[in-house]
Amino acid sequence: MTKLTIVANIIAKEDKIELVKAELLKLIDVTRAEEGCINYDLHQDNENPAHFMFYENWTSRELWQQHMGNQHLADYMAATEGAVDEFILNEMTHIV
Repeated sequence: MTKLTIVANIIAKEDKIELVKAELLKLIDVTRAEEGCINYDLHQDNENPAHFMFYENWTSRELWQQHMGNQHLADYMAATEGAVDEFILNEMTHIV
């Protein structure tokens, strides 16, 4: 199986930026310790602070799917319910 790259774009509601950021930060250490996680890097747009982006690489899609079912992601979803305007996730394959 080829490595899987995930690009996840999260757009927070303007009045919920700090809440969403704090909850996203909680995901980093626990996710980086998961089996199959190569990198899990959070970015914030310089011109639009409501826009966050995770750039992730996983050794396999199966291990990424295990990550997606973990309790810390369920906790994040509960904590940010109603605080996110948009969430776009792309599963990608590295070409060059």
